[in-house]
Amino acid sequence: MAENERAATMKFKPIFLFLIFTTNVSSAQEVLRPDVPVAIVGGMLLDGYEAEPIHHSVVVFENGRITAVGQKHNTVIPDNAVIIDAGGKTVMPGLIDAHMHIDLTGHGSYERYYEFMGGMERIDEFMTIAAKQMMRAGVTSGLDLGAPFQILEFRERIRRGEIPGPRLTVSGPWITRLDYDTVPDEYEIIIKSPREAAQRTRELIERGSDVIKVWVGLTKEDYVAVVNEAHKTGVKVHAHLYDPVAIRYAIDAGVDVFQHVGSARNPPYDDALLSEIAHKNIPVVQTIAHRIWVYPATVAFPERLYDPVYKKDMPADIYKEFISSFENFHRLSYMHGIGQETRNAEKSASQFIEAGAYMGVGTDAASPLNMHTEAMWREMSALVDSGMTPIQVISAATKTNAEILGQFDELGTIEPGKLADIIIVDGNPLRNIEVLDYVDIVIKDGGVWYAERAAYGPVTEIGHAF
Repeated sequence: MAENERAATMKFKPIFLFLIFTTNVSSAQEVLRPDVPVAIVGGMLLDGYEAEPIHHSVVVFENGRITAVGQKHNTVIPDNAVIIDAGGKTVMPGLIDAHMHIDLTGHGSYERYYEFMGGMERIDEFMTIAAKQMMRAGVTSGLDLGAPFQILEFRERIRRGEIPGPRLTVSGPWITRLDYDTVPDEYEIIIKSPREAAQRTRELIERGSDVIKVWVGLTKEDYVAVVNEAHKTGVKVHAHLYDPVAIRYAIDAGVDVFQHVGSARNPPYDDALLSEIAHKNIPVVQTIAHRIWVYPATVAFPERLYDPVYKKDMPADIYKEFISSFENFHRLSYMHGIGQETRNAEKSASQFIEAGAYMGVGTDAASPLNMHTEAMWREMSALVDSGMTPIQVISAATKTNAEILGQFDELGTIEPGKLADIIIVDGNPLRNIEVLDYVDIVIKDGGVWYAERAAYGPVTEIGHAF
């Protein structure tokens, strides 16, 4: 029997996503999966390691897990498998964004955005838009670093399969000594002493935060208190860092991951500091593309702001406000330092790469003009511009990010036993990393999602349209 005829005769589980009411995570995910094996055949496989591609590859998955990986000539495909033809395409692990904000959309002004949001009543609407856009961009897992506690229930809704989105690791509100007037109070926990820092860290963990985010203004003793308390339960601490003094505090306190450091807002750090971070193998997530790469890309092609997908994804009033926020975008307060920052970037964007640091990939999406639909491929392209090779940055955005999140046993590479988090890309990202803008199929936990251009053959029978 021909493959398409065989697929047509198979019975699949229902794919009516929004009719899922179960609170059981595994049961919900099963509804999203085909009830037969799936084999992705013929693509160039990048398995997440810094290794040579596997050509004419085969990847088989079933019940949410990868069961076989190899090539056409040496990999057994189950007789009842649905075949996804990946000829001419690249197969690779789902992308992991190690610094994003699922409450944001790329709106041009934080102040105006939160005013429009009108408190927390509509935050689920915004998070739902962002989650879908991340999945469409091939991001199957994401680390949210700074959101109100509403994100905890939103994380569970994704886990229950009620809405499409990446699996979330979340910090909840960040810890700081400074009141940041731009954001609502729900985003920050303001402390006045190391003792209070430890207490609030404990409270965050008890409420369900997966990691702790520390923001600016903390003392050395504050860092130590947060790290010591978090590490009692095996929770990692991520620090928002720019200032060299704060970086020294973070190193001495044992902060687990350095976020933003080296993002090119600042002049280059001295060689001794770079060397110490590199030798201690402290993960660095630079987020260099926001502002410094995104702004000139928007100047060169402002039409990117009017992609019809945004109008499709957003309610009419949100879309109207979204588009309106970009008027005279060169005058946005977020871009006021763009000239100096761009000049600094000529040296500072590549400094950690040249130092041999342990590099992850995060986007700071969806900061102004930095929409979730584009943020990952733009960040990865910026890292290639700054000295990484395409295979290095692909491995950093998959394998390394899974290691940073402490989830490497399940995610980050394509190999038997791991979760079926896989994307199929139209083109060869080793030749041009920006083809990651063309993700055709996204597989998360074995559930298959497809872009409109990939809506053909058995994919439409076993999958879900974005």
